[in-house]
Amino acid sequence: MSEELVRLSKRISELGIASRREADAWIEKCWVKVNGEIATLGMKVTHSDRIQISSKAKNEQKKLVTILLNKPVGYVSGQAEDGYEPAKVLITAQNHWVKDDAPIRFSPSQLNHLVPAGRLDIDSVGLLVLTQDGRVAKSIIGETTDLEKEYIVRVAALDGSRPTLSAENLALLNFGLQLDGKPLLPAKVSWLNEDELRFVLKEGKKRQIRRMCEAVGLKVLRLKRVRVGRIVLGHLPLGQWRYLKPGENF
Repeated sequence: MSEELVRLSKRISELGIASRREADAWIEKCWVKVNGEIATLGMKVTHSDRIQISSKAKNEQKKLVTILLNKPVGYVSGQAEDGYEPAKVLITAQNHWVKDDAPIRFSPSQLNHLVPAGRLDIDSVGLLVLTQDGRVAKSIIGETTDLEKEYIVRVAALDGSRPTLSAENLALLNFGLQLDGKPLLPAKVSWLNEDELRFVLKEGKKRQIRRMCEAVGLKVLRLKRVRVGRIVLGHLPLGQWRYLKPGENF
């Protein structure tokens, strides 16, 4: 039985070496070999084919940056929309956190192909990851990822009074709710204090936490993401950013 053929760039992505777009760029530059021969764009390979990546590609990849931003309210995660600016406009030398000790110097070229790895609603704040590295994006928002995202959520009852939750509704927030006709994955939801809940999710449907809260009679007053995987927001000031340091992993 013959082995399944897959596009070379897809295979490189599956191996966690690079994103498909990055792999195609390497192939165009003749930086990829398959079984000792220079690869061509669009070629297909089997899982047993030997793939070699040039040191030039690896050196270029080391220059890719990932940026951690404490996003304020009023900025969209991706492209500008409805008159609101993208969070990327905050990535300037002036907004670089003075306590960032990463051994990287800021350059405007780092804004090229810098995209959000996951979204954060316009009216939410906290940790937003922007990256040039397809491997980082895949680890956060890839189809097979199970990375946790943690949020601190200030809530009130729908009439604005002090929030309350029955044991049954708290259990529903943890598991049992549906959105758009599909069941949500199990979550970890608990009270932090009398008006704040801690949410830990492994998925990120549009306005998921707000819709979950509405389903149990709560409205969200403030939503702050404080962790993505192993990376925490920490003391990063609102509206400022820092680099993901060498050795830090999601």
